[in-house]
Amino acid sequence: MHPLRLYLALISVRIRAQMQYRASFALDVLGTCFGTFVSFITLAAVFGRFGNIGGWKLGEVAFLYGLVETSLAVADMLFGGFDTPFFSELIRRGTLDQLLLRPLSLVLQVFGADFVLRRLGRIAQGVFVFGLGLYLTDLAWTPLKGLYLPLVFVSTVAFFGSLFVMGATLCFWTVQPAEVMNIFTYGGSEMLSYPMHIYSDWLRRFFTFVVPAALLVYYPTLYFLDKPDPSGSFLPFLAPLAGWGMLALSFACWQVGLRHYQSTGT
Repeated sequence: MHPLRLYLALISVRIRAQMQYRASFALDVLGTCFGTFVSFITLAAVFGRFGNIGGWKLGEVAFLYGLVETSLAVADMLFGGFDTPFFSELIRRGTLDQLLLRPLSLVLQVFGADFVLRRLGRIAQGVFVFGLGLYLTDLAWTPLKGLYLPLVFVSTVAFFGSLFVMGATLCFWTVQPAEVMNIFTYGGSEMLSYPMHIYSDWLRRFFTFVVPAALLVYYPTLYFLDKPDPSGSFLPFLAPLAGWGMLALSFACWQVGLRHYQSTGT
């Protein structure tokens, strides 16, 4: 079968299984949406007290926050098979060995091994906050901005996906979940939800030139909102290079880890 058709077939099995109990599925989606929306309500309460964060108004931060949350939620759903708690269980239980014996691409099988629809709740919450940011912000659209925005979104999804793949790669050696990667995924998303200039210089440089998270959302957001770029350079336009470059690097590391995989003997 064509890889795309095979992937869709694997995903359809996961979706049908989750839709067997529709009431439970609906409650899961609503619970996920409500749980993540509370964090934005807390953020909005900060604006009610201080008026702005680093000179950014609520609508501008909502634009940034919504872009980050939606991208992470989509990556979490698409790359769920590489999430360290799930992937470490594949290794520990010996299920990964079964996947290796099949005449199919291992990456494709891992992609289709976990596809959790309840993450649609977090996606919906991110889209709502992003839409709120558009409503509250007087954004001057241009054809270039309209073309670049979806490219930034897809590149950010690729970036977060690369972090999931990196975490799964570490499991080839540690077997147990590599919690350190949560610092860069879920912890990193919290940090990126705020304008980067409020952080220390060393932290901003680290997440720009070492782990290029700021290149994915902060600098492009400066461009979209017509805010001055403190770097005065072309950093707002490096999102595709940073996102897809990180994804390519993560799968290169994945291949190294796979060559060193020796099974757990389960």
